[in-house]
Amino acid sequence: MTSARKRARTYDSAKIRAAVLAQFGNVRDGVRALSEEQLARPAQLGDWTVRELAAHIVMAVEAVSRHLDLPAPAAKERALLDWPFGTAARAGNIADGTRALAADHPDLDALYAYAEQRITEHLATAPDDRLLAVSAGAMTLADYLVTRTVELVVHTDDLNRAAGTDIPFDRQALAACTRLLADTLAMKAPGASTEVRIPPYAVVQCVEGPRHTRGTPPNVVETDPLTWLRLATGRTRWKTALDDAKVSASGERADLGGLLPLMG
Repeated sequence: MTSARKRARTYDSAKIRAAVLAQFGNVRDGVRALSEEQLARPAQLGDWTVRELAAHIVMAVEAVSRHLDLPAPAAKERALLDWPFGTAARAGNIADGTRALAADHPDLDALYAYAEQRITEHLATAPDDRLLAVSAGAMTLADYLVTRTVELVVHTDDLNRAAGTDIPFDRQALAACTRLLADTLAMKAPGASTEVRIPPYAVVQCVEGPRHTRGTPPNVVETDPLTWLRLATGRTRWKTALDDAKVSASGERADLGGLLPLMG
């Protein structure tokens, strides 16, 4: 899958940096308040517990600091819109690392404090164009930080549902996550016959067919940001969302069931 088909959306770097720090802080506050009973609950992500899910969120953020500690690669290899299509291939290694991290660090708040201090210090000085040798291929720091909003927002939602918490979503983090996943759909199914609306953050056109130019599009899908990220990541099935009236779809090309999920 090549990102050359679509010009990448631009993101305000200062806002993305602030959003990553803010959402990680929100999660840290929420995890600090979890009881041992809540931490032992199934996370509904394979065989992970909530404790392991909480450790995985640290790992996703600490990856920024870990890559910044390493020498920069020689050349950029991946654009932002390449990242979502490579996540499934890395799932096994991520799961193993998550279990090990949770087992080695029973004091989750100390683990969060360590990761928070490290990323805060790194982001105070690291330039946007600094290349990181991430497993998906060398990316700029600016692009990689946008991917961290997806990790943080999606897993905040996972935590809330599994542990019964109400950890808030930073608005900029939720917006960036929503937009990246919407653009991923437009990359996977290029075209302009169907308009996908995720108010208030994103509108994209996708799916091959007659191009819409004016008036009400003949094929329209609309949903809210949390339902969208659950659809895009396989937490919710397309038919379930339709049956539960969490998504509306009108037009013969408005069935996105065969395109979802976008990420494993």
